[in-house]
Amino acid sequence: MMARSHRLALGALVLTWAAHAASAAGPGHVTVTSSAYGKTASGQAVDQYTFVNRAGVVLKVITYGGIVTTLDVPDRNGHLQDIVLGFDSLADYERRNDKLYFGALVGRYANRLRGDRLRIDGREYRLRANEGANTVHGGPHGFDTRVWVAKDVRNDRHSASVTLEYVSADGENGFPGTLTVDVSYTLTDRNEVRIEYRAKTDRDTVVNLTNHTYFNLDGQGSGSVEPQTVEIAASRYTPTDAQLIPTGEIASVAGTVLDLREPVAIGARLRSASQQLANGGGYDVNYVLDNGGRREPGFAARAYDPQSGRVLEIDTTQPGLQFYTGNALHGRVPGKGGVLYRQTDGFALEPEHFPDSPHHPSFPDTLLKPGESFYEVTIWRFETR
Repeated sequence: MMARSHRLALGALVLTWAAHAASAAGPGHVTVTSSAYGKTASGQAVDQYTFVNRAGVVLKVITYGGIVTTLDVPDRNGHLQDIVLGFDSLADYERRNDKLYFGALVGRYANRLRGDRLRIDGREYRLRANEGANTVHGGPHGFDTRVWVAKDVRNDRHSASVTLEYVSADGENGFPGTLTVDVSYTLTDRNEVRIEYRAKTDRDTVVNLTNHTYFNLDGQGSGSVEPQTVEIAASRYTPTDAQLIPTGEIASVAGTVLDLREPVAIGARLRSASQQLANGGGYDVNYVLDNGGRREPGFAARAYDPQSGRVLEIDTTQPGLQFYTGNALHGRVPGKGGVLYRQTDGFALEPEHFPDSPHHPSFPDTLLKPGESFYEVTIWRFETR
Protein backbone atom coordinates (compact mmCIF):
# COMPACT_ATOMS: atom_id res chain seq x y z
CA MET A 1 0.00 0.00 0.00
CA MET A 2 1.26 3.45 -0.86
CA ALA A 3 1.57 5.73 2.17
CA ARG A 4 0.76 9.41 1.81
CA SER A 5 4.45 10.30 2.00
CA HIS A 6 5.05 7.90 -0.88
CA ARG A 7 2.20 9.54 -2.79
CA LEU A 8 3.85 12.90 -2.38
CA ALA A 9 7.07 11.45 -3.74
CA LEU A 10 5.23 10.80 -6.99
CA GLY A 11 5.16 14.56 -7.57
CA ALA A 12 8.15 14.31 -9.91
CA LEU A 13 6.31 11.70 -11.97
CA VAL A 14 2.76 13.07 -11.98
CA LEU A 15 1.71 16.12 -13.98
CA THR A 16 -1.15 17.82 -12.21
CA TRP A 17 -3.17 19.43 -14.96
CA ALA A 18 -4.70 21.98 -12.59
CA ALA A 19 -1.26 23.29 -11.65
CA HIS A 20 -0.18 23.35 -15.29
CA ALA A 21 -3.29 25.27 -16.30
CA ALA A 22 -2.96 27.69 -13.42
CA SER A 23 0.59 28.56 -14.39
CA ALA A 24 -0.60 29.31 -17.92
CA ALA A 25 -3.86 31.06 -17.12
CA GLY A 26 -3.17 32.79 -13.82
CA PRO A 27 -5.39 32.65 -10.68
CA GLY A 28 -8.25 30.18 -10.76
CA HIS A 29 -11.92 30.94 -11.19
CA VAL A 30 -14.83 28.52 -11.00
CA THR A 31 -18.37 29.24 -12.18
CA VAL A 32 -21.71 27.53 -11.66
CA THR A 33 -24.86 28.20 -13.67
CA SER A 34 -28.32 26.65 -13.64
CA SER A 35 -30.67 25.69 -16.44
CA ALA A 36 -33.89 23.75 -16.88
CA TYR A 37 -33.34 20.03 -17.49
CA GLY A 38 -36.96 19.02 -18.02
CA LYS A 39 -39.93 17.72 -16.08
CA THR A 40 -40.55 14.31 -14.57
CA ALA A 41 -43.45 12.16 -15.70
CA SER A 42 -45.39 13.53 -12.72
CA GLY A 43 -44.67 17.13 -13.75
CA GLN A 44 -41.91 18.07 -11.30
CA ALA A 45 -39.39 20.54 -12.69
CA VAL A 46 -35.76 19.39 -12.70
CA ASP A 47 -32.79 21.76 -12.95
CA GLN A 48 -29.20 21.19 -14.01
CA TYR A 49 -26.19 22.88 -12.41
CA THR A 50 -23.10 23.23 -14.59
CA PHE A 51 -19.70 23.88 -13.00
CA VAL A 52 -16.65 24.94 -15.01
CA ASN A 53 -13.12 25.73 -13.84
CA ARG A 54 -10.24 27.32 -15.75
CA ALA A 55 -8.58 23.98 -16.36
CA GLY A 56 -11.64 23.08 -18.42
CA VAL A 57 -13.18 20.58 -15.99
CA VAL A 58 -16.97 20.50 -16.39
CA LEU A 59 -19.24 19.00 -13.74
CA LYS A 60 -22.99 18.72 -14.32
CA VAL A 61 -25.46 17.75 -11.60
CA ILE A 62 -29.25 17.53 -11.83
CA THR A 63 -31.77 17.87 -9.03
CA TYR A 64 -33.36 14.55 -9.98
CA GLY A 65 -31.57 12.05 -7.74
CA GLY A 66 -28.70 14.51 -7.24
CA ILE A 67 -27.22 12.76 -10.27
CA VAL A 68 -23.79 13.57 -11.66
CA THR A 69 -24.65 13.46 -15.37
CA THR A 70 -21.36 14.75 -16.82
CA LEU A 71 -17.76 15.06 -15.70
CA ASP A 72 -15.40 16.33 -18.40
CA VAL A 73 -11.76 15.92 -17.35
CA PRO A 74 -8.56 16.58 -19.39
CA ASP A 75 -6.20 13.78 -20.36
CA ARG A 76 -2.39 14.10 -20.35
CA ASN A 77 -2.59 16.15 -23.57
CA GLY A 78 -5.32 18.44 -22.29
CA HIS A 79 -8.14 16.82 -24.26
CA LEU A 80 -11.44 16.78 -22.41
CA GLN A 81 -13.66 13.71 -22.21
CA ASP A 82 -16.73 12.81 -20.18
CA ILE A 83 -15.64 10.05 -17.79
CA VAL A 84 -18.96 9.11 -16.13
CA LEU A 85 -21.59 6.70 -17.39
CA GLY A 86 -25.19 7.83 -17.70
CA PHE A 87 -28.05 8.77 -19.99
CA ASP A 88 -28.85 11.61 -22.38
CA SER A 89 -32.23 12.66 -20.99
CA LEU A 90 -34.32 12.97 -17.85
CA ALA A 91 -36.80 10.49 -19.29
CA ASP A 92 -34.05 7.89 -19.59
CA TYR A 93 -32.93 8.47 -16.00
CA GLU A 94 -36.53 8.01 -14.85
CA ARG A 95 -37.18 4.87 -16.90
CA ARG A 96 -33.85 3.11 -16.70
CA ASN A 97 -31.81 4.21 -13.70
CA ASP A 98 -33.81 2.81 -10.78
CA LYS A 99 -31.71 -0.39 -10.67
CA LEU A 100 -28.45 1.04 -12.05
CA TYR A 101 -28.03 4.23 -9.97
CA PHE A 102 -25.79 5.99 -12.54
CA GLY A 103 -24.30 9.05 -10.82
CA ALA A 104 -27.00 9.13 -8.16
CA LEU A 105 -27.19 9.92 -4.47
CA VAL A 106 -28.40 6.79 -2.69
CA GLY A 107 -30.09 6.39 0.69
CA ARG A 108 -31.61 6.43 3.21
CA TYR A 109 -29.36 3.41 3.67
CA ALA A 110 -26.81 2.89 0.88
CA ASN A 111 -25.78 -0.68 0.03
CA ARG A 112 -27.61 -3.69 1.45
CA LEU A 113 -29.65 -4.49 4.51
CA ARG A 114 -30.48 -8.11 5.27
CA GLY A 115 -34.18 -8.81 4.97
CA ASP A 116 -36.97 -6.28 5.37
CA ARG A 117 -36.88 -5.90 9.16
CA LEU A 118 -35.00 -3.26 11.11
CA ARG A 119 -34.90 -3.10 14.90
CA ILE A 120 -34.12 0.23 16.56
CA ASP A 121 -34.32 0.72 20.34
CA GLY A 122 -36.29 -2.50 20.73
CA ARG A 123 -38.91 -1.59 18.13
CA GLU A 124 -39.15 -3.41 14.82
CA TYR A 125 -39.77 -1.60 11.55
CA ARG A 126 -40.72 -3.27 8.29
CA LEU A 127 -38.83 -1.98 5.26
CA ARG A 128 -39.72 -2.33 1.59
CA ALA A 129 -37.46 -4.98 0.11
CA ASN A 130 -36.32 -4.49 -3.49
CA GLU A 131 -33.67 -7.19 -4.06
CA GLY A 132 -35.32 -10.48 -3.30
CA ALA A 133 -35.95 -10.50 0.42
CA ASN A 134 -33.36 -7.79 1.06
CA THR A 135 -33.28 -3.99 0.92
CA VAL A 136 -30.69 -2.26 -1.28
CA HIS A 137 -29.91 1.47 -1.50
CA GLY A 138 -32.88 2.41 0.67
CA GLY A 139 -35.52 0.33 -1.07
CA PRO A 140 -37.63 0.98 -4.19
CA HIS A 141 -37.79 4.62 -5.30
CA GLY A 142 -35.03 5.69 -2.96
CA PHE A 143 -33.18 9.00 -2.86
CA ASP A 144 -31.87 8.35 -6.38
CA THR A 145 -35.38 8.83 -7.82
CA ARG A 146 -36.44 11.87 -5.79
CA VAL A 147 -36.35 15.50 -6.91
CA TRP A 148 -34.05 17.42 -4.59
CA VAL A 149 -34.26 21.16 -3.92
CA ALA A 150 -31.28 23.41 -4.61
CA LYS A 151 -31.17 25.56 -1.48
CA ASP A 152 -27.79 27.25 -1.75
CA VAL A 153 -25.49 28.15 -4.65
CA ARG A 154 -22.08 29.74 -4.11
CA ASN A 155 -19.00 30.57 -6.14
CA ASP A 156 -15.75 32.43 -5.65
CA ARG A 157 -12.34 32.54 -7.31
CA HIS A 158 -11.35 29.08 -6.22
CA SER A 159 -14.55 26.99 -6.00
CA ALA A 160 -18.26 26.83 -6.72
CA SER A 161 -20.89 24.75 -4.97
CA VAL A 162 -24.55 23.85 -4.89
CA THR A 163 -26.33 22.34 -1.90
CA LEU A 164 -29.24 20.00 -2.60
CA GLU A 165 -31.82 19.12 0.05
CA TYR A 166 -34.28 16.27 0.33
CA VAL A 167 -36.68 15.67 3.21
CA SER A 168 -37.44 11.99 3.61
CA ALA A 169 -40.78 11.57 5.37
CA ASP A 170 -41.25 9.47 8.47
CA GLY A 171 -42.06 5.95 7.26
CA GLU A 172 -40.68 6.39 3.73
CA ASN A 173 -39.86 2.85 2.58
CA GLY A 174 -40.45 1.84 6.20
CA PHE A 175 -37.62 3.87 7.79
CA PRO A 176 -38.52 5.76 10.96
CA GLY A 177 -38.15 9.50 11.43
CA THR A 178 -38.32 12.55 9.21
CA LEU A 179 -34.80 12.78 7.83
CA THR A 180 -33.54 16.07 6.35
CA VAL A 181 -30.56 15.50 4.06
CA ASP A 182 -28.28 18.16 2.56
CA VAL A 183 -25.64 17.21 0.00
CA SER A 184 -23.18 19.81 -1.32
CA TYR A 185 -21.29 19.40 -4.59
CA THR A 186 -18.22 21.62 -4.95
CA LEU A 187 -15.80 21.97 -7.86
CA THR A 188 -12.46 23.61 -7.09
CA ASP A 189 -9.74 25.15 -9.25
CA ARG A 190 -7.51 22.24 -8.12
CA ASN A 191 -9.62 19.79 -10.15
CA GLU A 192 -11.34 18.44 -7.07
CA VAL A 193 -14.98 17.48 -6.68
CA ARG A 194 -15.95 17.62 -3.02
CA ILE A 195 -19.18 15.93 -1.86
CA GLU A 196 -20.40 16.73 1.65
CA TYR A 197 -23.28 14.86 3.26
CA ARG A 198 -25.30 16.23 6.19
CA ALA A 199 -28.40 14.84 7.83
CA LYS A 200 -30.60 15.32 10.88
CA THR A 201 -33.64 13.44 12.15
CA ASP A 202 -36.56 13.86 14.53
CA ARG A 203 -36.58 10.17 15.54
CA ASP A 204 -33.95 7.48 15.94
CA THR A 205 -33.13 6.09 12.52
CA VAL A 206 -30.24 4.69 10.47
CA VAL A 207 -28.35 6.61 7.79
CA ASN A 208 -25.80 5.61 5.17
CA LEU A 209 -25.27 7.96 2.21
CA THR A 210 -23.02 7.84 -0.84
CA ASN A 211 -22.79 8.72 -4.52
CA HIS A 212 -23.00 5.91 -7.08
CA THR A 213 -21.08 7.35 -10.04
CA TYR A 214 -19.57 4.89 -12.52
CA PHE A 215 -16.19 6.02 -13.90
CA ASN A 216 -14.35 5.16 -17.07
CA LEU A 217 -11.15 7.21 -17.05
CA ASP A 218 -10.63 6.69 -20.78
CA GLY A 219 -14.03 8.26 -21.44
CA GLN A 220 -17.52 6.87 -21.07
CA GLY A 221 -18.45 4.65 -23.98
CA SER A 222 -14.80 3.85 -24.77
CA GLY A 223 -15.10 0.18 -23.79
CA SER A 224 -13.81 -1.89 -20.92
CA VAL A 225 -11.97 -0.46 -17.90
CA GLU A 226 -10.10 -3.74 -17.39
CA PRO A 227 -6.67 -2.21 -18.31
CA GLN A 228 -7.19 0.60 -15.78
CA THR A 229 -5.61 0.07 -12.38
CA VAL A 230 -7.12 0.45 -8.94
CA GLU A 231 -5.52 0.58 -5.53
CA ILE A 232 -7.49 0.74 -2.28
CA ALA A 233 -5.96 1.65 1.07
CA ALA A 234 -7.59 -1.19 2.95
CA SER A 235 -6.01 -4.12 4.77
CA ARG A 236 -9.40 -5.71 5.53
CA TYR A 237 -12.81 -6.27 4.00
CA THR A 238 -16.24 -7.57 5.04
CA PRO A 239 -16.92 -11.04 3.55
CA THR A 240 -20.44 -11.69 2.26
CA ASP A 241 -22.74 -14.58 1.57
CA ALA A 242 -24.15 -15.43 -1.85
CA GLN A 243 -26.70 -12.61 -1.51
CA LEU A 244 -23.89 -10.09 -0.86
CA ILE A 245 -24.97 -9.67 2.76
CA PRO A 246 -22.03 -9.41 5.20
CA THR A 247 -21.43 -12.40 7.41
CA GLY A 248 -20.27 -10.12 10.24
CA GLU A 249 -16.63 -11.10 9.88
CA ILE A 250 -13.92 -8.53 9.16
CA ALA A 251 -11.18 -10.39 7.29
CA SER A 252 -7.69 -9.63 6.03
CA VAL A 253 -7.15 -9.10 2.29
CA ALA A 254 -3.60 -10.47 2.57
CA GLY A 255 -3.00 -13.42 0.27
CA THR A 256 -6.34 -13.01 -1.53
CA VAL A 257 -7.35 -11.66 -4.94
CA LEU A 258 -9.03 -8.81 -3.04
CA ASP A 259 -5.71 -7.31 -1.96
CA LEU A 260 -5.57 -4.00 -3.82
CA ARG A 261 -3.10 -2.20 -1.57
CA GLU A 262 -0.83 -1.91 -4.60
CA PRO A 263 -2.13 -0.96 -8.09
CA VAL A 264 -3.78 -3.87 -9.90
CA ALA A 265 -5.38 -3.84 -13.35
CA ILE A 266 -9.12 -4.23 -12.89
CA GLY A 267 -9.24 -7.18 -15.27
CA ALA A 268 -6.20 -8.99 -13.89
CA ARG A 269 -8.05 -10.95 -11.21
CA LEU A 270 -11.65 -10.42 -12.26
CA ARG A 271 -12.16 -14.05 -13.30
CA SER A 272 -10.15 -15.61 -10.48
CA ALA A 273 -11.47 -18.56 -8.51
CA SER A 274 -12.69 -16.47 -5.57
CA GLN A 275 -15.93 -17.02 -3.69
CA GLN A 276 -16.23 -13.29 -3.02
CA LEU A 277 -15.92 -12.45 -6.73
CA ALA A 278 -18.33 -15.27 -7.55
CA ASN A 279 -20.89 -13.88 -5.10
CA GLY A 280 -20.99 -10.57 -6.93
CA GLY A 281 -20.20 -11.75 -10.45
CA GLY A 282 -17.12 -9.54 -10.23
CA TYR A 283 -15.90 -7.02 -7.68
CA ASP A 284 -18.74 -5.95 -5.39
CA VAL A 285 -16.78 -5.73 -2.18
CA ASN A 286 -16.84 -3.48 0.87
CA TYR A 287 -13.31 -2.55 1.95
CA VAL A 288 -12.51 -1.45 5.51
CA LEU A 289 -10.44 1.66 4.92
CA ASP A 290 -7.17 1.98 6.84
CA ASN A 291 -7.60 5.77 6.90
CA GLY A 292 -11.39 5.81 7.20
CA GLY A 293 -13.69 6.92 9.98
CA ARG A 294 -11.69 10.05 10.84
CA ARG A 295 -12.69 13.68 11.20
CA GLU A 296 -10.56 14.76 8.23
CA PRO A 297 -10.65 12.99 4.87
CA GLY A 298 -7.96 10.32 4.49
CA PHE A 299 -6.61 8.64 1.36
CA ALA A 300 -8.95 5.83 0.29
CA ALA A 301 -8.30 4.84 -3.33
CA ARG A 302 -6.59 5.67 -6.59
CA ALA A 303 -7.47 4.67 -10.16
CA TYR A 304 -5.26 5.21 -13.20
CA ASP A 305 -5.83 4.86 -16.94
CA PRO A 306 -2.57 4.28 -18.85
CA GLN A 307 -4.24 5.16 -22.15
CA SER A 308 -5.31 8.71 -21.26
CA GLY A 309 -3.04 9.29 -18.29
CA ARG A 310 -5.98 10.29 -16.09
CA VAL A 311 -5.69 9.63 -12.37
CA LEU A 312 -8.60 9.65 -9.91
CA GLU A 313 -7.73 9.87 -6.22
CA ILE A 314 -10.37 9.58 -3.52
CA ASP A 315 -10.13 10.90 0.03
CA THR A 316 -12.96 10.40 2.51
CA THR A 317 -14.06 10.45 6.13
CA GLN A 318 -16.22 7.36 5.58
CA PRO A 319 -15.08 4.07 7.16
CA GLY A 320 -15.67 1.85 4.13
CA LEU A 321 -15.50 1.83 0.35
CA GLN A 322 -17.50 -0.37 -2.02
CA PHE A 323 -15.60 -1.33 -5.18
CA TYR A 324 -17.99 -2.38 -7.95
CA THR A 325 -17.22 -3.39 -11.53
CA GLY A 326 -20.66 -2.78 -13.05
CA ASN A 327 -21.68 -6.42 -12.82
CA ALA A 328 -25.34 -5.62 -13.55
CA LEU A 329 -24.49 -4.03 -16.92
CA HIS A 330 -25.38 -6.58 -19.59
CA GLY A 331 -25.31 -4.55 -22.79
CA ARG A 332 -29.09 -4.23 -23.00
CA VAL A 333 -29.61 -0.66 -21.81
CA PRO A 334 -28.49 2.17 -24.12
CA GLY A 335 -26.56 4.91 -22.32
CA LYS A 336 -25.15 8.19 -23.58
CA GLY A 337 -25.06 8.34 -27.35
CA GLY A 338 -26.84 4.99 -27.54
CA VAL A 339 -23.82 3.07 -26.23
CA LEU A 340 -24.79 -0.30 -24.79
CA TYR A 341 -22.89 -0.46 -21.51
CA ARG A 342 -21.48 -3.85 -20.55
CA GLN A 343 -19.84 -5.19 -17.40
CA THR A 344 -16.52 -3.40 -16.78
CA ASP A 345 -17.47 -0.51 -19.08
CA GLY A 346 -17.31 1.46 -15.84
CA PHE A 347 -16.41 1.01 -12.18
CA ALA A 348 -17.72 2.55 -8.97
CA LEU A 349 -15.72 3.47 -5.88
CA GLU A 350 -18.33 4.33 -3.25
CA PRO A 351 -17.14 5.62 0.14
CA GLU A 352 -19.80 4.73 2.69
CA HIS A 353 -20.53 2.96 5.94
CA PHE A 354 -20.56 -0.83 5.88
CA PRO A 355 -23.49 -2.73 4.38
CA ASP A 356 -25.93 -4.21 6.90
CA SER A 357 -24.29 -2.41 9.83
CA PRO A 358 -27.49 -2.29 11.95
CA HIS A 359 -27.36 -6.11 12.18
CA HIS A 360 -23.68 -6.27 13.16
CA PRO A 361 -22.75 -4.50 16.43
CA SER A 362 -19.02 -4.79 15.62
CA PHE A 363 -19.45 -2.61 12.50
CA PRO A 364 -19.28 1.22 12.69
CA ASP A 365 -22.58 2.55 14.03
CA THR A 366 -25.09 4.05 11.57
CA LEU A 367 -27.69 5.11 14.15
CA LEU A 368 -28.67 8.79 14.06
CA LYS A 369 -30.62 10.32 16.95
CA PRO A 370 -32.49 13.62 17.27
CA GLY A 371 -30.12 16.43 18.13
CA GLU A 372 -27.19 14.68 16.47
CA SER A 373 -25.67 15.62 13.13
CA PHE A 374 -24.60 13.22 10.41
CA TYR A 375 -21.62 14.52 8.43
CA GLU A 376 -19.33 12.80 5.92
CA VAL A 377 -17.18 14.13 3.09
CA THR A 378 -15.66 12.56 -0.02
CA ILE A 379 -13.19 14.19 -2.42
CA TRP A 380 -12.52 13.13 -6.01
CA ARG A 381 -9.19 14.55 -7.17
CA PHE A 382 -8.12 14.42 -10.82
CA GLU A 383 -4.55 14.51 -12.13
CA THR A 384 -2.65 13.16 -15.11
CA ARG A 385 0.55 11.16 -15.56
